[in-house]
Parts: sequence; C-alpha cells; structure tokens
Amino acid sequence: MKKLKIILLFTISFLSCKNENENTKTLFLTEKIPNDVPIEFKPNVIPQNKIIHKGIFSPDLKEYYFTISDKNFENFQVYVIKKNNANWSVPKETFFNSKYNEHGMSFSPNGNTLYFSSTRPINIDGISSTWHIWKSDKVNGEWKEPVFVDIPNLRDKLVSHPIITNSGTLYFHSSNLDYSEMDIYHSKQINGTFENAKKASILLTTNAGKCTPYVSPEEDYLIFASIGNQLDLMISFSDGVGGWINTKRLNDKINDFGQGNPYVTPDNKFLFFTTGEQLKNNWNVKWVNIECEMKNN
Repeated sequence: MKKLKIILLFTISFLSCKNENENTKTLFLTEKIPNDVPIEFKPNVIPQNKIIHKGIFSPDLKEYYFTISDKNFENFQVYVIKKNNANWSVPKETFFNSKYNEHGMSFSPNGNTLYFSSTRPINIDGISSTWHIWKSDKVNGEWKEPVFVDIPNLRDKLVSHPIITNSGTLYFHSSNLDYSEMDIYHSKQINGTFENAKKASILLTTNAGKCTPYVSPEEDYLIFASIGNQLDLMISFSDGVGGWINTKRLNDKINDFGQGNPYVTPDNKFLFFTTGEQLKNNWNVKWVNIECEMKNN
C-alpha cells in the first residue's frame, strides 16, 4: 500500500510538471523550455550582420521587444514581435524609434508606461548630448509621444537602462560621458516628478562598476552586471531599509562569457539576459530558470 502511494505521488508530480512545461511552451510560443542551463531565445529575430543587446516582454507576455545594433555598436534600434494566434509576428520597428539611438527599454509593472534610453536631442541648456531617459504613456490603448524624463542632478551625465517599481522609484545606471564611473542610481517620483538621484547602496566586496539593473516590482531583489574583465551578472536582496545585501554572483552556467541586460518574467521564474564575448559579434539573448538563485542566503 505504501509503495502504491509513492508511485501515485510520483505519477501526479510527473504529470503536473509535464503540464506546466506544456503551458509554458504555449505561453512563450517556443518548442523548448530551459532548466538551469541557459538556452537561446528566438535567435531567428537577429538580422544578418546585426547584434542583439536586450530582450524583454510586455507584462502580459504578448509582446517581445529587443534592441539591435550594427557590428560597430552604433545605430541602436528597438524592434517588437507580437503574438498572433499561435505564432509570433514578424519583427517591426517600435513606435518610439527615431533617427537617433534607442535602447534599455522596460515597462512599468502595470504595462501602461514604457521607459527607454535614447540619444535624441533635448534642447535644454545644461543637459548634455548623450543617452538620457524617456518615457511614453499608454492612454485609451494608444501610446503617446515620448517625453524626456529629467533627473535634475544628472543632467550632465549619461543616464540609461531605466526600470520603475511599484513604489514609483526609478532605477538606472549613470556614468560620466566617457562611460567612466558607471554605477546604479535610483530616483523617487513625487507627484509625477523625479527627485535628485542617489547611488544605490549595494553591499559588494569590490569597487567594480555596475550597470544594466533589473529590480523586481516589489524591490525585494536587484540583478545587475558588475564591470570587470567581463560583465558578470550579480543578484542582491533588499535589507528592508533601502539597501542591498547578500550580493552574490550568479552561477557559472549563466556567467560564461560576459553578461548584461537582465530581465525577469513576472512570475520570478525565468531570467533573460544578453551574453557574448566583448570584442566579438557572437551575442545572443538567452533565458534560464533561476528559481534556485532567488534564495536570499
């Protein structure tokens, strides 16, 4: 009787896991679901002689946005594919593309605001010509014209890769115009206006630079790339009072070449990230199950 009970429990668990995998395949319209070993996601969307830099989903998982540049790391543009019945549509330029560079996009948790970084001109005295943050709001199902997001104390700095949380706090990386002293900052939104930014207090054993942050909507964890001989993806956990502790490097299956641009699906289950050797053109977006990496220890 006990043996039969064990067999039944095993069978139920197996069928449940199988059903979950099939549901996930349907959700992402893909033939293969990763475990703890990263696999490529949609490599066929990368045009010939181009490089992919970032991939994210809209919160409802119905749209996939990705950044493409040429091999000289110039002319950054964002494309989108959309679910069409049981297939992804062909890639098209996003509504916010311009003749300038666009990159580092992310959605607000409710999906009604899209933040991105751009080199488009601002034409305001005291604001340097470089990457800055822009946003567009969706009103009655239509995306409005993007507007500049002013971070008052960083007007003469490079500001990029924004992501906003449930509390209205905007995280991003910022550096000097020559990309030196790059680090992660945050700015609180008060009555629709962002305050002066503060450097994120991340407990790290080195003085490495940091970039391309992903912060969970609840601000309970932060994933970012540390800058060294290569980019390594790290995770930190909230200390409950605004700081980030228990920082650790993600495992070697994830950190194999040079990684950045992390994004995590709304269920906190799959990490998407860009990987590739710095001076080569073998970049791609991979995804991996990171449930075991989410433990705060």
